[in-house]
Amino acid sequence: MSKQLKGSLMVLVAGIAWGFSGVSGQYLMAHGVNVNLLTSLRLILAGILLTASVFFRQSDKLVSALKDKKTLVSIALFALFGLVLNQYAYLSAIQHTNAGTATVLQYVTPVLILTFVCAKNRRFPMVSELVAIIMAIAGTFIIATHGQVTELAITPIGLFWGLFSAVTYALYILLPAKAIEKWGSLIVIGLGMLLGGLVFPIAIQAWKYKLPLTGGNLLALFGLVFIGTLFAYTIFLKGTAMVGAVKGSLLASVEPVASVILTVLIMGDRFFAIDVVGMILIVLAVIIISLKNLVYFLFYHNFKVYVWNLSPIF
Repeated sequence: MSKQLKGSLMVLVAGIAWGFSGVSGQYLMAHGVNVNLLTSLRLILAGILLTASVFFRQSDKLVSALKDKKTLVSIALFALFGLVLNQYAYLSAIQHTNAGTATVLQYVTPVLILTFVCAKNRRFPMVSELVAIIMAIAGTFIIATHGQVTELAITPIGLFWGLFSAVTYALYILLPAKAIEKWGSLIVIGLGMLLGGLVFPIAIQAWKYKLPLTGGNLLALFGLVFIGTLFAYTIFLKGTAMVGAVKGSLLASVEPVASVILTVLIMGDRFFAIDVVGMILIVLAVIIISLKNLVYFLFYHNFKVYVWNLSPIF
């Protein structure tokens, strides 16, 4: 198997695993796990696992990062305004819609970043950029209204959390840029999740919420934390190192597709044909940006970020 093929397969598997994490979150909330507790569990468990992974492989570098005050401030801002806000917004969007819809709405992020870059550089979007922006707006409109201007097809609160998760995902990408360049993604993300996982549970008093430990919930929690976070993130980075950041981000666009399919198969949710049209428009907008190498190029030269598609998403 060639290096390119192996890397491509790894990124595709990572995208599918990220799609599985959203469905796992939806399952847990549908079976009695509060969104506040779920956000806390994901942050603290993933933070411990990622940081431990770094400690055993790059302990000297991890210790150096912890001694750098400027880095710690950057990671703290990233943890609170990037990770915590994004995780909470994304899971809240899932709670009020479903994993497929929430993931697709969050995929508006590259278009938001592109718009920000154009505004920062005081220039109008190029034709291809403008097409991507229009497609993303049209796709979001279709998902939210089913083409009916006078009414929403999803709840207003679901639409709010979905679009807010896209905004917070942009912060998730922008805030740690310099720290990631200096220390690497695993150290910054691991410490950020660990810090967020320590602060957020105290702020919302996570111990007040019950955690129903059924077999299904334990399996879904494993899918959310291990498969959808630790496993997905690790193989995405390895695969991207083989195929390049641009191709990696393009291949990882399988995530919303996987999330929609898994939402139907596992949760039994239904999507209308017009929903699929809206989702396709948003995914195509992301693909256009990736193919033109726009987000990667602009961010590498303006913000020095070399990986923009770190899912949530995990």
